[in-house]
Amino acid sequence: TSYNNIGSVYNGVGEYSKALEFYGKSLKIWEISLPPTHPDLATSYNNIGLVYDNMGEYSKALSYLEKALDILRMSLPPTHPNIKTAMNSIAAVKKKL
Repeated sequence: TSYNNIGSVYNGVGEYSKALEFYGKSLKIWEISLPPTHPDLATSYNNIGLVYDNMGEYSKALSYLEKALDILRMSLPPTHPNIKTAMNSIAAVKKKL
């Protein structure tokens, strides 16, 4: 959605609170309009997790990233590259805890 794209721009320029605002709007729309195991929901959770990682809020980041991975595991084949990417993001955050 456009909200997701706006969130990405704010995240890219370090405006993390604005990024969370727009990623949150995107997540709410997707939660209403998509099934709970849709990969776009995982993308939204992942994006929010990455913002929290950038903010140094690693526990929150881990929670969102793990939710994203759970959805990906339910919706994609086990060898899908997005699953590996999500696992790598989680490992990177765990090292910072």
